[in-house]
Amino acid sequence: MPKNTTSQSWVATLIELVEVFFTSFRQSKRGRTWHQHVVPYKKVWAVRREGNKRITSKHRLQLTAINKAKRLARKYKADVIIHREDGTIRDRINFE
Repeated sequence: MPKNTTSQSWVATLIELVEVFFTSFRQSKRGRTWHQHVVPYKKVWAVRREGNKRITSKHRLQLTAINKAKRLARKYKADVIIHREDGTIRDRINFE
């Protein structure tokens, strides 16, 4: 009888580990988005994916940065968040 209890507890532990792994995997997938931010960068405008430190592209004009962000947002069914020079949000365009 003790042998059966040990194997059941081993299986229960294994199942619990697998559930924890898949739960954390699903949460990490949901955490990343493809939303594109048009932000001031030095003396130009940049497109940056939400959550990234690095910029995707630099542009002299805000309009060209917005067009690039729109192309990326359409491709990934995401949003474009346009910022003002002071960093506040000016507009949000949804492509979902």
